[in-house]
Amino acid sequence: MSVATAHVQSELDAVADASVWSMDAAETADTLVALTRAEAKLAELKARVAAHADDLHVGQEVGAASAASWLAHTTNTTRPAAAGTVKLGHSLEAHPLTRDALAHGDVLVDQARVIVHAVDQLPDDIDRDLVAKAEAHLVAEAQHHDAKGLRVLGKHLFEVIAPDEADAREAAILEAEEKAAAKACHLAMYDDGHGKTHGRFTIPTAVEGALLRKILLAITAPKHQHATHGAGAERLPTPEAMGQALCELITRYPTNRLPKSGGLPATLLVLIDEDSLTGRVEKAGVLDTGEGISPGATRRLLCEAEVIPVVLDGDSQPLDVGRGRRLHTKAQRHAMVVRDRGCRAAGCDRTHTLQAHHQIAWAHGGHTNLDNAVTLCHWHHQRAHDTTYETTYLPNGNVTFHRRQ
Repeated sequence: MSVATAHVQSELDAVADASVWSMDAAETADTLVALTRAEAKLAELKARVAAHADDLHVGQEVGAASAASWLAHTTNTTRPAAAGTVKLGHSLEAHPLTRDALAHGDVLVDQARVIVHAVDQLPDDIDRDLVAKAEAHLVAEAQHHDAKGLRVLGKHLFEVIAPDEADAREAAILEAEEKAAAKACHLAMYDDGHGKTHGRFTIPTAVEGALLRKILLAITAPKHQHATHGAGAERLPTPEAMGQALCELITRYPTNRLPKSGGLPATLLVLIDEDSLTGRVEKAGVLDTGEGISPGATRRLLCEAEVIPVVLDGDSQPLDVGRGRRLHTKAQRHAMVVRDRGCRAAGCDRTHTLQAHHQIAWAHGGHTNLDNAVTLCHWHHQRAHDTTYETTYLPNGNVTFHRRQ
């Protein structure tokens, strides 16, 4: 093996500086295909040797945690890549048909990984002859499908080896995938400080992912764009168009379908002077969450959204309902959001999911008005009702908490 490897090295060294300009199109195409097959053969040999190195605990003498760790450090390969090579070598030991196909360049590395994974997903109680039949089927299909296509075929192996059980098995696979996708759901967002919010998300492909894609494609469709922006609307590249479609989906979501938090729907309040709103003065506005917004964006938003007048004093809103009711009204909560601009607990910077709190409890004779109200986040609202803490309301409107001795 080592001698053969040395010969390979020698042959590769011989063509290291060889020019390719003299090859015509046909020869270039044939050479490129041959090199791809040769690369697969070398990958199988490398994986086989890597698995053997793992069996011998190569690298142990220098304190390496594993042969994969030693390989990564010695060759400056990433640890995941080195571990993947070792894993592939061991997997091919249990799948001789795939190993043989890779060793002869009949399948590529990514195809071999897919075949091994698909066969390993078969139930343990399947007859070994059927397992071999499934592997042979995918190896043969590798001549016509890339790794992505093989992955799809791998989900339907039962149609080849056990047609009578195929439907039930496919249903079980899909159910398992959907449960795993539901557990993997996440969304991460951050503000870069320059007017842009970035994020990454993972949602199930079935239903939610497919529906989101269909919604965004409908919004980006020329017919919709012409109806909303006119026949001369600029056609943006797909990623930019999809991003703008997501923005339109968010801003057009019906407010009456949103859940409430702290007694208010999850809608934005835009605070802006009347002169700026009417265009007499160009002055930036402020969202109730603290972010600034240009006058133009404010006027554009208010053309399509419900305008909520926020009156801190005057007769336009019933801001003081006295002892007539315990819970603050929607108008009072809007007024508190404008006045407090977030949780008033000292040191807290939360501006979302806020709640209205009576400084003097309603049960103790406190009134449901602005003078007796303060905005707190959920965590600090709980502290305000926790008898193990002493709550102090400062003249500047802030609230402090101290654990009782």
